[in-house]
Amino acid sequence: MASKSNPFTFLQQVRSETAKVVWPSRRETMISTLMVFVMVVAAALFFFAADQLMGWGLSFVLNLGN
Repeated sequence: MASKSNPFTFLQQVRSETAKVVWPSRRETMISTLMVFVMVVAAALFFFAADQLMGWGLSFVLNLGN
């Protein structure tokens, strides 16, 4: 079972652990954000094209009976 500590000790531990984190630079954050947006646009275009192609194919197959 975990031992109970007071809130002051807990906050000290949180602060010391936060100091160990290597935070990304502004440039790294901007590049990562830009890459996320690029991948979102690429995925959206891919799924749009796939949806259009499947829709065209399905309507072609269903209209063969007419």
